[in-house]
Amino acid sequence: MSRRRLAVAAILAAVAGPAAAGCGGGGSDTGALGGGSDGGGSADRRTTTTRVEVIERQGTGRGAFDARRIYRDEAPGVVTVVSVFGGSGTPGSGGSGGVGSGFVLNGRGEIATNAHVVTTGEVPNLEKASEVYVEFADGNQVPAEVRGYDPDADIALLEVDPAGLTLHPLPLGSSSHVVVGTPVAAIGSPFGERQSLSVGVVSAVDRSISSLTAFQIAGAIQTDAAINPGNSGGPLVDGGGRVIGVNQQIQTSSGGGEGVGFAVPVDVAKRSLAQLRARGEVRYAYLGVETVAIYPQLRERFGLPVAKGAWVQGVTAGGPAEKAGIHGGTEETRFQAGSFRTGGDVITRIDGRPVEAPSDLAGIVAALDPGKTVTVETWRDGKRRPVRLKLGERPLSQQPGAG
Repeated sequence: MSRRRLAVAAILAAVAGPAAAGCGGGGSDTGALGGGSDGGGSADRRTTTTRVEVIERQGTGRGAFDARRIYRDEAPGVVTVVSVFGGSGTPGSGGSGGVGSGFVLNGRGEIATNAHVVTTGEVPNLEKASEVYVEFADGNQVPAEVRGYDPDADIALLEVDPAGLTLHPLPLGSSSHVVVGTPVAAIGSPFGERQSLSVGVVSAVDRSISSLTAFQIAGAIQTDAAINPGNSGGPLVDGGGRVIGVNQQIQTSSGGGEGVGFAVPVDVAKRSLAQLRARGEVRYAYLGVETVAIYPQLRERFGLPVAKGAWVQGVTAGGPAEKAGIHGGTEETRFQAGSFRTGGDVITRIDGRPVEAPSDLAGIVAALDPGKTVTVETWRDGKRRPVRLKLGERPLSQQPGAG
């Protein structure tokens, strides 16, 4: 039976001693989170400050996918993150730990990784690692501060003291226009093997993957580039060397990578990192509905008024949707291989943005701020019905739904 595993490698605390110390941390500003240039060729900008050398890449234009060039240009900005949970991190201390990956965001020492690389336990009782180290490609190993982590997007922001380091920030791209078949490369530390490269293609887009909460991460990228324990938090880059995703988990029946890996879309990561930098936590809007996708036979069987949308099966008691009068289904009916609750509204737009499936609904709501008033276009009894409502704030633990 297949299962999904977060791609972080477990280790004994002894490896987090002086011989294998690494670190990560910090945040990056909005400018640092911008995408690379779409122009031809590559542009390097070298800036030297007191005891800190920053080599910024703007990304390259379109052209033949060149794995050797990608590794040469981007691997220096990929780091290994070693976390220690309990104990002192020295041999015999009794602590435990894990190894993941990360990548440099800017010259201030900010590094992105997965939240599950630097935390342990379950929401709402996640615990931050007692010690975090970052190991750079050039062998430098330094302690890191966890500036904040976002369990909903599985993103963490680390910060290191940049003094004496040569930093290679990776340019951030956009995940909104990624298409199936796009060549990609994953760089990280699978099974603790530092600076490893794997290549493949985007196998699917708009996947929903597990976060550290009950809510799904919408818009995830699926790839057949090998992702294994230890790749967590490392970059998934396109042919131009721009980060389009943060490698997060694998689907496996054997415990190893089987060509089905998933990455948090970089657009989601950008929002998370910006809020972690600003206040150390991330807030998400909340609608409070559970929905299913509409397909032709389902529409015909239940007489649904539209061909695409998110069919509401249930609403959370006391949530924004229920307060605004959005209806969930009531009578449960079996159809084909599923069970559906009839009588619920169909959501087709939020503030004019089309909702063609539950993943669209989840993505739109997740990108909004709590407290924002929106217009939700719903259909009931064959009639269009716009509803104005104020979005709530997503709880950490809740029955999974669309948002």
